[in-house]
Amino acid sequence: QEELVESGGGSVQTGGSLRLSCLASGVLVRNNCAGWFRQTPGKEREGVALIGHDGSTDYADSVQGRFTISKDNAKNTLNLQMTSLNPEDSATYYCAAQRVTDTDRRCRFDCSSPSCWKWTPAYWGQGTQVTVSS
Repeated sequence: QEELVESGGGSVQTGGSLRLSCLASGVLVRNNCAGWFRQTPGKEREGVALIGHDGSTDYADSVQGRFTISKDNAKNTLNLQMTSLNPEDSATYYCAAQRVTDTDRRCRFDCSSPSCWKWTPAYWGQGTQVTVSS
């Protein structure tokens, strides 16, 4: 049974940092595509960051340069280091994963090239809340 459990959320002031973690079971982050979404009430779910089976990464423009996604294959965990946080980053953050069946292509949030495929994760955690105050 696949399960993802997030941790590390909390409340910080603008400019602060947080590190989110996701412990996966039933699916290996090493061999698959996994990452983070976030959502606030009344807004569409937004892809934040992902890391593929080959270690390649993809970030939303809004977090590029501020967030860093990584994985620990030995522990089967995902991490999201968030810096320079602002109120726009306030959301519930969800860890998600999708099994990779086509290893010739890289997973991406958006794909318009034969070298990639669109990430549509099937497994989701229950979320961890991040609140950034002014």
